[in-house]
Amino acid sequence: MPTRRFDFPNRCGQMLSGSLELPEGIGRGWALFAHCFTCGQRNLAAVRISRALASQGIGVLRFDFTGLGDSEGSFPQTTFTLNVQDLHAAAEAMAAEGMAPALLVGHSLGGAAVLAAAQDIASARAVATIAAPFDVAHVLRLLDPAGLAQVGARGASLVRVNGRALSVGKAFLDDLHAHHQGARIAALRRPLLVLHSPGDRIVDIGNASGIFLAARHPKSFVSLDRADHLLLAPEDAEHVAGVISAWAGRYLPAVPAGPQEAADAVAEETGLGKYQLALRSGGSRWIADEPVQVGGLGSGPTPYDLLSSALAACTTMTLRHYADGKGWPVGRIRTAVNHRRDAAHAGADVFSRQVSIDGPIDEAQRAQLLDVARRCPVHRTLEHGAQVEAARPAADPSDKA
Repeated sequence: MPTRRFDFPNRCGQMLSGSLELPEGIGRGWALFAHCFTCGQRNLAAVRISRALASQGIGVLRFDFTGLGDSEGSFPQTTFTLNVQDLHAAAEAMAAEGMAPALLVGHSLGGAAVLAAAQDIASARAVATIAAPFDVAHVLRLLDPAGLAQVGARGASLVRVNGRALSVGKAFLDDLHAHHQGARIAALRRPLLVLHSPGDRIVDIGNASGIFLAARHPKSFVSLDRADHLLLAPEDAEHVAGVISAWAGRYLPAVPAGPQEAADAVAEETGLGKYQLALRSGGSRWIADEPVQVGGLGSGPTPYDLLSSALAACTTMTLRHYADGKGWPVGRIRTAVNHRRDAAHAGADVFSRQVSIDGPIDEAQRAQLLDVARRCPVHRTLEHGAQVEAARPAADPSDKA
């Protein structure tokens, strides 16, 4: 799935760095992802979960909170309150681009942040938390006592968090005690999904119980058996994304159903960008688009790229069929295709091929295979031309036979 940069200003005018995971196929909606404490948008769990959701039609924005990663600002001067404000700014920026987030997802302290931000994000229809603390002051348990003492005495100091040294300010610590998550969760008025591992050694399972008991229905809990707090195993992140996607489907905007006519290929606009299309063919789905310089998003192959791919695929398959029929010791076959317009011949389309054939075959066999490439069915179609019938309107699925 394509990823594109998405930067936006926070409430103080500082630029925050984000990555937008574009949805595959017809989009089911948009999600806003909040990363774990000090992690950033490139955290493995953030990337894997966002991309897995995008593969299931849910576009996702993940970004660096103020003072982290590529975002502007100073981390020692940030607070949990500022993190919540960053989420509001992100949601506003997404809405301004026609991508208002319907789903909020937060990991660890990011989970607490989305719970705090949800009431003021009008587009949010559902909230999912992953390994989130019930009380945001839980973060204090992760900081070394000696470092905390220095913060209190100096106003800011290096503090070790799970073996990593971070500069933390007194404002951050004071702010943690100013949040009453229980009341916020009780007043959430959004469907809530709580995911947590019973073996989490960073934020224990009791936090999930606190969140779940404070929340009103509809609410759901999923135990992430054997997962660690950071979801380091790819299969754990994939599982989390699959559960969130299935659960959120009830709350995301419905995707209009198109006609279900039998066809070799179907191309349908995704609604994202000017030209992006969701393609269905041969039981597979993928994206087609145009380059950025002509108004597209550059998120997939162009129609002529697809036509070149068809010639490359057909040539390679034809050579494999012929070589195997002859019993020749041919290894890997690779066909590269380029397309251009020939200005000297009234703009005629020209497709050129380069074929690589591995294996201990002699020059005569190699020449014979290259000649066989001309018998490729797609080659013949392009060379001889084809008849294209006039377009006709699709049947209205609401019509009765």
